[in-house]
Amino acid sequence: MSRRAIVIVCDSLGVGELPDAGEFGDVGSNTLGHVIRDGRPHIPRLERFGLLATLPGGSPPSGGAGWGRMAEKSAGKDTITGHWEMMGLITSEPFRTYPDGFPRDVIAEFERRIGRSTIGNVAASGTVILEQLGEEHIRTGSPIVYTSGDSVFQVAACEEVIPVEELWDICRVARELMRGEHNIGRVIARPFVRDASGGFRRTANRRDFSVTPPAETHLDRLQAGGIRTVGIGKISDIFDGRGIEVDIRSESNEDGMDKTMEQMKRGEAGLVFTNLVDFDSKYGHRNDPIGYARALEHFDERLGELVDEAPEDVLIFVTADHGCDPSDESTDHTREYVPVLVVGKGIERATELGTRSTFADLGATVADYLGVSSDGLPGESFLSLLPVA
Repeated sequence: MSRRAIVIVCDSLGVGELPDAGEFGDVGSNTLGHVIRDGRPHIPRLERFGLLATLPGGSPPSGGAGWGRMAEKSAGKDTITGHWEMMGLITSEPFRTYPDGFPRDVIAEFERRIGRSTIGNVAASGTVILEQLGEEHIRTGSPIVYTSGDSVFQVAACEEVIPVEELWDICRVARELMRGEHNIGRVIARPFVRDASGGFRRTANRRDFSVTPPAETHLDRLQAGGIRTVGIGKISDIFDGRGIEVDIRSESNEDGMDKTMEQMKRGEAGLVFTNLVDFDSKYGHRNDPIGYARALEHFDERLGELVDEAPEDVLIFVTADHGCDPSDESTDHTREYVPVLVVGKGIERATELGTRSTFADLGATVADYLGVSSDGLPGESFLSLLPVA
């Protein structure tokens, strides 16, 4: 079988609050709806494929695509739980968060192991904390430790003060510490440099050090079945490398789409799994609905190019892993439904997929399309709803 599937995760593109949003402090959240309200993006292809139809009260699309939305079953609203659930691993216990910073004994042991003092240890926006502590870091050489409303231990350092490889090693130490009692989803290296204006700019040398998936996923099944799996962006990091044969880093949404196109043109059977992080990191977390809208417009153009050049055997899935409503009071992720769009040359009419009860339906469908069993894993394939051979 030579079929190919491309899954593109528009990181944070939620489409309205889940019924349990109140438990997460996210009543009223609607990332896409508020981006449309505030930024008025021109997204004719996404509209034709059904993206707007996934919103409450949205009108059905006019073009050939499968469209619907998915609810998250996992206990969380973060990157790891979202991606893991897509691939058939539901997380029943949320990862720990530290809204008041990390325990003093944890920080003391971290400092002892890395041989440096640290500064920060607060919950903060990544760009704001650079404005507050960037100069002190450069003066002292102390890495900046911070977290957010998500389950993350983040370490920021200027590349001229702490080289990237050393920063990654520092984060590996944090990863070892943040297990067991302090089980945290991700440790994130946040390297930055000075920009031309004298401020600070984060670079593309970010690395995520995630916990290892505790059970089998569809990625493992695909690999075991001899199916080539390619992760673009931070996908491999999210799964701690498990189930990903080829790891390709990306610097931006644009770069991620370039590399997705390159992989499609290689003509090799299998799965290309792409995360477009700019929606989340540059616009959602920075409360920038206008920037988010412009990024959606550019993605609309690039998705059109991908669909136009896709051969008959390629199915393209567009989805998200959580919300991050840029109109929200906080800068944290939001508990929302996510869209699921399916586009391919064989889908010539608008096909409603309904509201799926779990993100895992996507992984089950991908496995089904690629000829791999999903027996025993959560999720129900919706391939039979799509007019594909």
